[in-house]
Amino acid sequence: MPCEHTTPDRFSFRISIRVMSFFIILSTLLLSVSARAAPAEAPHDIATSEKPRTTVDTFHVLECAIDAAITPAQVDLLEKVFLLAKERHADMILLRLDTPGGLASSMRDMVKQILNASVPVAVWVGPAGAQAASAGVFLVAAADIAAMSPQTTLGSASPVTSSGEDISETMAKKIQNDFTSLLRGMAKHRGRNVEWYVSSVTKSENVTASEAVMERIVDLLAISETDLMNQLGRRGVPINNTMVTFDENAWTIEHVDPGFRYRVLSWLLDPQIAYFLLLGGMAGLFFELATPGAVLPGVIGGLCLVLGLYSMSILPTSAAGLLLIVFAVVLFILELFITSFGLLSLAGLIGLFLGSLLLFRTGEGMSTIPLSTIIVTVSGMAIILLSIATLAARAFRRKPQLGTEGLIGARAEIRKIDGDSGKVFVAGELWKAHFLKTSDLTNGSYVRVVRVNGLVLDVEPATDTNSITLQHAEHP
Repeated sequence: MPCEHTTPDRFSFRISIRVMSFFIILSTLLLSVSARAAPAEAPHDIATSEKPRTTVDTFHVLECAIDAAITPAQVDLLEKVFLLAKERHADMILLRLDTPGGLASSMRDMVKQILNASVPVAVWVGPAGAQAASAGVFLVAAADIAAMSPQTTLGSASPVTSSGEDISETMAKKIQNDFTSLLRGMAKHRGRNVEWYVSSVTKSENVTASEAVMERIVDLLAISETDLMNQLGRRGVPINNTMVTFDENAWTIEHVDPGFRYRVLSWLLDPQIAYFLLLGGMAGLFFELATPGAVLPGVIGGLCLVLGLYSMSILPTSAAGLLLIVFAVVLFILELFITSFGLLSLAGLIGLFLGSLLLFRTGEGMSTIPLSTIIVTVSGMAIILLSIATLAARAFRRKPQLGTEGLIGARAEIRKIDGDSGKVFVAGELWKAHFLKTSDLTNGSYVRVVRVNGLVLDVEPATDTNSITLQHAEHP
């Protein structure tokens, strides 16, 4: 009988099954490890986007500088820039940003304009030494292209009250959640570091320009506007779902003049200007009350007061500081009508100094009044009050020059003498006289007025040391 042997084909089939099983298991393990190591979602990057690319021969940019606190003045300026961009068919708007922050309401208005713009908006924090703090962080997050110059900073977007104080816990949580949701949505839409933008609100995080680029907080690091435009020309600018590129010599920048309205609003919203307008208005009303009928001080004072109150309705003004200044002015006015020997003026100066210190506080990126300005202002007011008090004291000590009291001590010429009565000529007039001493007195002699009794003057012989001469012309 023939022996039974395993055929080679059958043996090879078994080996193949085992090898295939081994490779299937190994592949499954490798795929599992790769899935765990791979990120859940790769961030969006404008530069690596799959958008179609096109190159243009000309690229026109409108550029404006926002280098102050964010206020309604900056909102108006940005609105003007967008209108000009539409009229002049600009391809992009470039905002050069350097701000300590500002008002939340104004920041939201500017963010809305940027997010709903018909042209891409690039925000460049520059030049070196500039900052984009508080409200500035939101403008950077909203921009289509965010860039920073070396030696610049970004961050500290935690909300505070308009007076610079921390908000109550409940309200702070509501505002913080509102701010973080706004930043989260904008950062995710622009493909930037969402976690950092949230931490800039919750933890007041700050970052330098180089760190911001490495951590994908901003898109580019540019030392100047020229450098930024050259980089964008190679990288591309997103316009209508297309990455537009251009050569280095193809782009032009047109600087936007802010205009008269912006300058006036910025001037009014400067804390020092608002402070001087307030004091000028109160000083004008003070002089109008002190000298009724002058009109001009009251008109100028009213105008200054209205402008100052308008500025303070927008700036972070402390009610306590404003009330102290008003109280100080009231004390100065009372000094005109009440004899306090300077105590009311002293209390007014103290109130003016304390009120000036408390009038503005650092809040939402707004600056305060320098201490040197306050000292100079209060010192100037003290000098003015001291001068007024000195003049009043001299006038009080001076002998009256008008009325019957001004005749006492005056030198009179005897025109007629009859016993102890007669007439004398003094101050250009003839008066009835009563002679206290009649010895050696004749017509033409000089006597001195001692007192005035109605229409009769009591006189006595005059000497050079006990009489004065009134300079009046004698009428024939």
